[in-house]
Formats: sequence, structure tokens, C-alpha cells
Amino acid sequence: MNKKSYDLVVIGTGTAAQAAASRCRAEGWRVAIVDHQPFGGTCALRGCDPKKVLVGVAEVLDHRRRLNGKGLAGGAAIDWGELMAFKRTFTDPLPASLEESFAKKGIDAFHGRARFAGERAVEVEGETLEARFVLLACGAAPAKLGFPGEEHLASSTAFMELAALPRRIVFVGGGYIACEFSHVAERAGAHVTVLQQGGRLLPPFDADLVAILTERTRALGIDVRLGTAVERVEKKGAVFVVRAKAKGEPVSLEADLVVHAAGRVPDLGTLRLEQARVETAKGRPKLNEYLQSVSNAAVYAAGDAAASGPPLTPVAGYDGAIAAENMIKGNRRKPSYRGVPSVCFTVPPIAAVGLSEAQARKQGLEFRVKSEKASGWYTARQSAEPAYGFKVLVEKGSDRILGAHLIGPHADEVINLFALAIRQGIAAGALEDTLFAYPTSTSDIKYML
Repeated sequence: MNKKSYDLVVIGTGTAAQAAASRCRAEGWRVAIVDHQPFGGTCALRGCDPKKVLVGVAEVLDHRRRLNGKGLAGGAAIDWGELMAFKRTFTDPLPASLEESFAKKGIDAFHGRARFAGERAVEVEGETLEARFVLLACGAAPAKLGFPGEEHLASSTAFMELAALPRRIVFVGGGYIACEFSHVAERAGAHVTVLQQGGRLLPPFDADLVAILTERTRALGIDVRLGTAVERVEKKGAVFVVRAKAKGEPVSLEADLVVHAAGRVPDLGTLRLEQARVETAKGRPKLNEYLQSVSNAAVYAAGDAAASGPPLTPVAGYDGAIAAENMIKGNRRKPSYRGVPSVCFTVPPIAAVGLSEAQARKQGLEFRVKSEKASGWYTARQSAEPAYGFKVLVEKGSDRILGAHLIGPHADEVINLFALAIRQGIAAGALEDTLFAYPTSTSDIKYML
């Protein structure tokens, strides 16, 4: 087996991996990067970017439908084949382009599964890569659900590669994947059912705003079933049968596609972490506050593989840069995830940043809450979107914004101003005093405080 020496071996080629590899290579380090999947990572190839392409078309269709009879006439429909072709214009060129970029920077790229062969050694396709440091930036994979027939579930990746849209789709789970893709699939003409074991959709988001979204989702024709636990999935010819229980009663559904939408975990299963003496807990690497393994100082982790901060693309890039800096200069920098916004790209989107009411109360903070379902506001009426609302928490005394929760048109953009305020310590009064362009969704902020 051939041996090669590096300063850094990065496992994965997504956002965190690229940030760390580029930073260390710029310092003159010998860097290698390894991936068993097409180069580019989840966000660019299988997640955020292609998903937003699908959502963008669904948004246009939905907006047009809402404005029918209000100045728009004529119908519109999604052509799934054309939509997939459009999506591929973003994803198909990326792996080769990224590999070319690595080569230009002097980063050695390896295709294949990485496996540890020691505390500082990684094996891949007949090569042993020995390194001063190894960065785990291998992303996440669907969580194991543990019921019979689990192998029949399609991943979110498979959903975004569908050549044709099945007529009946069941999503197992009620998180981001289920909510976002169900909104796309319904508008593209599928009959969609969402089976959520818990009592509501999207547990990380504000319950009051999720209730607005759930009402809107059901109004679209999506069959949302809460408190429904899937027990097994059977395949009968070309049809799948989903067996579940709701309030102790059996439920049986037929589908042409069943999609795993019940969460993701760090994709560490094939790495043989025990060979590197990397300790884990609940499927996650045990890390210190510098994103370094507590049991092997040569190993760091970033992004979804670290599961240290929110599982979001900006966090992955941020983690990758911090891990690189700590490897280069010694452990000096700790990540801060304060004021990181999160968006579920339903139509309309729902967004959040900062603390929830429950979290603020648990911390013993004194705060005021302003909350409203604002369907009568100009922003909602102008776009004929009834699902519009907000909840904002402001600390008494300091006037700092503790949390902001939004649903409605452009919530995915407006949330960024609240994120800026929280992360940079901009007081609520300063936002109220700002003269925003009008009429815009952003100009609603001062009335939310």
C-alpha cells in the first residue's frame, strides 16, 4: 500500500471541508481531500442549493395562483422534467469544477471511502495518507429508524433526482425535508401525506407560527398526520404500503414513493473511528470547545460531522475556518453560534433566530413579547398570502433582541436583519429608529418590536 504524507487530510468536500482545506493550503501546508461521493458536499449537490431551485419554481406557481382573479389570468403548472433539467444546470458542473479548483490550489484530491488506519493515518483506495491533522467534514446521513422495511425509504437525495414525480408520496417525519419537499411536490401535482410521530411539525420553530404553517399546509391539500408513528413499510410490486399507528389505532397507506424525512446524523459509520482513538457519544464525535477531538488531538471536526452548532451551511463554513485556524495557530478560537438564523423553505417560509420563549424563561430573563398573526398587514394582502405572522422577544432594561420568529413572504430575508441585531448587539430601539425602504417586508420590522 502506497504511503503519502500531509499536514492535513480532510474527509469530505462540502462547505466545511473547502473552507479548511483552502485556509491551510494558503499557509503552505500539504493538504489532501477525500470523498466517496461526487465532490461538492450536501449543500451544493444534494441539499440547500438544488432544493432552493425547486422551491423557487413552486413559489412562482403559488404566487401566480394566489393572484388569479386579482389581475392575473390563465393557468400555470410545473413541468417536473424541465425543473429537474434546470436543477442539474447548477449541480452537474460542480464536481469537475471543484476538482479542477483543488488541483489549481495544489490540494491533492482522492475519490473513495476514507477509513482510519491509525491515529494520524487514513486509508483510501489503496493509499495510506499520513497526516499531522485530520479534519472530519464528511457531513450527515439519514438517521437509522429501526423499523422493518426501512430499506424501502428513499433519501432526500433520491427525491431530488426523480426523473418523474410519483403520484402518491408519503414523507416519514415532520422536519425540514418533509415540510419543504411536500410543498414542492404538492404544487407539482402529487398527492402528499406527511406522517409525524410528534405532536407538531418542525419542533425547532415557534409552536404558534408552526400552527399557522400547518394550517396553510393542510389548506394546500397536503395530508398532515400528527402523532402517527410508522411501524413498517412493505413493498408489493411497484406499490409501497406504510403501516403506522395513531392514538393506538392502526393506519395503512399506499404510496408510490416513501421518503425518509426523520432526521440526519453525522456520517461517521464507515470511518473506523476506533482505529484513530476518536471517542463518540450518541453517534457524534466528542469534541472540546475548539472543535478538537477530546481523545485524539490530531483530529478536528466541522459542520454536520461535528454536530457542534446548528446543522446549517453557513455554520459549516464557519466551523471549517475556525478548525483550520486552531490547527495552524494552536487552539485559540471558539465558535459562537449566537444569532444564527434558520429557515425552513416552505411556501411561505418560516424562520427563526435567537431564543424561543421557553429558552428565555429557562434562562430567567425578563422580556416582553410582541406576537401577531398579521394576515391583514399590507405585506400579506399585497401578495395574497394569508400565512403571515411573527413573534419577537425583547429583553427588558437592555432592550436587546433575544429572539425573532417569522412566517410569511420574504421571512427568509427579513430574519437576517434580526440575526444581525442579535449577533452584533443592536438594540430594538435602533431598529425601530431605522428608516427602511417602503413598501417592503423589511419595513414591517419596526411594527414587530
